[in-house]
Amino acid sequence: MTPLPRSPWLLLALGCSLGPLLTFAVNLAYYRAPRRPPQGSATPVEAEQPTQTAISVLIPARNEEAGIAAACRSVLASTGTTLELLVLDDASSDRTAEEVLAIAARDPRLTLHSAPPLAAGWNGKQHACSVLSSLAHADVLCFLDADVRLQPDALATLLHELASGQSDLISGFPYEETRTWLEQILIPLIHFVLLCYLPMPGLRHFPRIPSLAAGCGQIMLVRREAYRASGGHAAIRATMHDGILLPALLRKAGYATDLFDFTALATCRMYRNAREVWCGLGKNATEGMATPARILPFTIMLLFGQVVPAAWFATSFVTGGPLLWASIALAAGYIPRAVAMVRFRQSLFGAALHPVGVAALLVLQWYALAAKLRGRQTTWKERVYRLG
Repeated sequence: MTPLPRSPWLLLALGCSLGPLLTFAVNLAYYRAPRRPPQGSATPVEAEQPTQTAISVLIPARNEEAGIAAACRSVLASTGTTLELLVLDDASSDRTAEEVLAIAARDPRLTLHSAPPLAAGWNGKQHACSVLSSLAHADVLCFLDADVRLQPDALATLLHELASGQSDLISGFPYEETRTWLEQILIPLIHFVLLCYLPMPGLRHFPRIPSLAAGCGQIMLVRREAYRASGGHAAIRATMHDGILLPALLRKAGYATDLFDFTALATCRMYRNAREVWCGLGKNATEGMATPARILPFTIMLLFGQVVPAAWFATSFVTGGPLLWASIALAAGYIPRAVAMVRFRQSLFGAALHPVGVAALLVLQWYALAAKLRGRQTTWKERVYRLG
């Protein structure tokens, strides 16, 4: 048996690679898809009150001309539930409103509203979601990003999960479509970080502990009563990242939240080119991994666990180092990516360049933190925000 390497740095790399692999194996069993309703059954709300709207789907839309029609059509094609669809045109400078009105003229379930002026101290999306929540009529609210496309049975399935479980808010990550190179190496790391570093058993078994909160702002279902009691988006008005902060807010108020695998229920293409990927991930980085308290531990774990093993493996051929342990450390990082590639339909290109993607992610996190500390600003959807 090849002895363990003597270098403390290589031992650190070995530990930082094997630990996330074990966490991934445990979390994969907990990160399940929502339970589907029995075939042909109605949602609980429909069964009890057939004429009541079961769910209000709320889409904030700012300059979404290219995709808002597809988003609306996917919602209106939903089966197994009654719904209303409210779209808030958030001062768009393109034809977003016209695209929505053309569909609303043919389907009365869709209503277009215009956002009031953005007040000082508000983030655009949080403001739009807060306004939409005040216009909704159903007891269940579904906040949906305009770049998400639902499968026909998605809403019925999510309503069934919400009704049959103990949670007041559920969210999940849809199938994340990626095409350009930076999308393919960075976007799949959402699943990697989630399943390798978040204690999913704790999230599910202790659903009211705020520090264990996690979510995805692309799709969130929440009971209206819990949303209002927690303060909703108004309580996080100045923030960028409602996917993490809204579940934590509900947990602080004593409500339960949960996280699921929505891969089979919805599709989302978050960004469409390298610039959008960098700006989009960077603008809210310091509300997630790149907080001052988290960035150093995450850098150590990711750098030594996912990047250093690749360099260790490559140099072992030249230096005659412990190739076996280098191979084990490298494989421990690639195994979760390979499994995730199959389960979540991620790109082979991104998985093959896993160490490169992790290195790019770390550069992005430090860049976002440095930019925030310097007070730099960025433009997103034609609005100026402080970066990070």
